[in-house]
Amino acid sequence: MPIAEKFQQRSPIERYIPADYSRVTFDGGFWKSWTDTVRDVTIPTQHMRLEEEGFLEVLDFDKPAGPLVRPIQPSGLSMQHFFDSDFGKWIEAASYTLKNNPNPDIEAKIDSIVEKLEDGQMADGYLNSWFIRREPDKRWTNLRDLHEMYSMGHLLEGAVAYYEATGKRRFLDVMIRAVDHIIDTFGHEPGKLRGYDAHEEIELALIKLHRVTKDPRHLKLATYFIDERGQMPSYYDEEARRRGEDPADYVFQTYAYSQAHMPVRGQTQVVGHAVRAMYLFSAMADLAFENDDESLKGACDRLFDNLVGRQLYVTGGLGPSASNEGFTREYDLPNETAYAETCAAVALGFFSHRMAQIELDSKFTDKLETVLYNGALSGISRDGEHYFYENVLESHGQNRRWKWHYCPCCPTNIARFITSLGQYFYSTKSDEVAIHLYGENAAELSVGDALLRLRQKTEYPWNGDVRIALGLDQQKHFALRVRVPGWCRNATAFVNSESIRLDVVKGYAAIEREWRDGDEVRLTFDMPVDRLYAHPAATEDNGRFALRRGPVIFCVEEADLGTEPQRLRLPTRGEIAVRFDGTLLGGATVLEGDAMEADASDWKETLYRTQPPALKTTRFKAIPYHLWANRKPGAMAVWLHEK
Repeated sequence: MPIAEKFQQRSPIERYIPADYSRVTFDGGFWKSWTDTVRDVTIPTQHMRLEEEGFLEVLDFDKPAGPLVRPIQPSGLSMQHFFDSDFGKWIEAASYTLKNNPNPDIEAKIDSIVEKLEDGQMADGYLNSWFIRREPDKRWTNLRDLHEMYSMGHLLEGAVAYYEATGKRRFLDVMIRAVDHIIDTFGHEPGKLRGYDAHEEIELALIKLHRVTKDPRHLKLATYFIDERGQMPSYYDEEARRRGEDPADYVFQTYAYSQAHMPVRGQTQVVGHAVRAMYLFSAMADLAFENDDESLKGACDRLFDNLVGRQLYVTGGLGPSASNEGFTREYDLPNETAYAETCAAVALGFFSHRMAQIELDSKFTDKLETVLYNGALSGISRDGEHYFYENVLESHGQNRRWKWHYCPCCPTNIARFITSLGQYFYSTKSDEVAIHLYGENAAELSVGDALLRLRQKTEYPWNGDVRIALGLDQQKHFALRVRVPGWCRNATAFVNSESIRLDVVKGYAAIEREWRDGDEVRLTFDMPVDRLYAHPAATEDNGRFALRRGPVIFCVEEADLGTEPQRLRLPTRGEIAVRFDGTLLGGATVLEGDAMEADASDWKETLYRTQPPALKTTRFKAIPYHLWANRKPGAMAVWLHEK
């Protein structure tokens, strides 16, 4: 069959539509305390930090540029080059809270930032505080290093979120003018630059804009940036020569750092900077649907499988190396030096969720859930105002949470993830409703021409019992597709107390019937304690295991043990008890059991000897990984030695 004819016969890529985040409310259970804390504590204190650290001073366009808040580094880059991205993400996170919880003070703070951005915007639409105030003659001369479109992309996402939350167009119109300028500057047409930003972000932001404006130019620009990436000869080489520099002097040596070493459709291994990669893949997944592009979807599939099969931490963290904030080689997963940037975990959540909308497969939502309860959530403290940039899996007590970071991209990223959480729980397509995640909430969804009200009652993730009540104004036939998590080996289901069989396909079971108001689905997912073992090539974890129960990864802290958990040896088949501890940081499930501890009492000043240490019996307590470093400082370990 000719290729063209075969293509014509193929069904177009379909897509589930995520729930409107504002129509999913967390009115109890695990996520209520987190969403309330981020709304009431995190959002206000982050604005306070932006003011205290001088981030918002860069928007005083009518004043001479003062001393740098963040000095120029040896690489020639200042963190101040992308301050715009930080308050762009803050606006986005804050906007998500405003739709259901109006806050005149927060809204006024956003309006103040928007007013300054509008006043400072150049006549041709260009908008970047660094270049407008400090180096207007150098704009668009170093896409490889200086994050111009990355910053504009985060402003654009903030503008879309603020418009959707409040209906105010001022910020959106400012950013549309900025995008118009980018359209006039970049592309294949004569007189335009054939460049693209080395730090991906503008691409996915443009797709969000397109879904609001329906302007085909916005989708065309996003497509251009994806298709042009990695084309040879490299634009970055040409750009460097125009600046009078030798491309060989590039500090990272390879454009794999920014996934620009080859065209994206040919990439099969996840490389380079972890956050950049996940933002890129998120945009690729969106474009695969928007452009009905199977080749782009195929590339996303290959890259996702490479990541989760060879390069992902058990917590959902990713990117082991500080030197490139990203990937090194397959199976390189050190624990104590893990970089595992919070932003990267959040961005993996974006990518996983997008993939699940174009292919309903729990391999994607399983990773979204892992990130959500572990690798991303560990990035914010229980009090809502302290953070981790790196999320190590082992510590000897040297790691502390901080109020703000020299490069504070992570606080606002985890804030926007949590404040938009509702969209990740459900999605719909024609007469189908997909339930991706579990947690107590109430939701309103449109199913065809009907309004469906769902209410989950559950103590998930602490146990696997979930009750889902359905509210309908009229009977409606549709398929309710419930996810059976990959960690669950036994699931049962009832509809109105009648047991039903779950036929699971790619991790989802369809319950299709004529639904009536008051119907109830009850799901039970067995939650045994699992011992997870790493691939032998992940050599740091040889002879060790990690503890998981349901979606939650556990760790042992010195705060509970009284000594460093690295000294523990757990019996291979020892019994591990499960207990809910209501006194632990608002309440959490803990794991407890017997262990052996290496005894150092008879070593005195000896560093080495011919006899191994004696082992003494002790007890251990493991807590959810996302809660570590919320109490007194001390050692921590996810991977535990087995005896």
